[in-house]
Amino acid sequence: MATLAYYLINLIILAIFGRVILDWLVIGRVMQPQNPIRYALITITEPLLAPIRRYVSFGGIDLSPMVVIFILFFIQSAVLRSL
Repeated sequence: MATLAYYLINLIILAIFGRVILDWLVIGRVMQPQNPIRYALITITEPLLAPIRRYVSFGGIDLSPMVVIFILFFIQSAVLRSL
């Protein structure tokens, strides 16, 4: 069970990285905002990022992905210690 949690956390971290990269591509106008992959990543990651975004956004800079990834790494290390 702990191994499943470890891999699930890895997938969520990868989804967050993917979302950040695709958001940069949309901002740079390299990609269309309606991309279905981007929409899927937003659907997966928004429940984790939205509550944190209220507290760690400064001006136009959104630090919520970095904070969530840090929290997930902390949880993942606790899972690894339980193995």
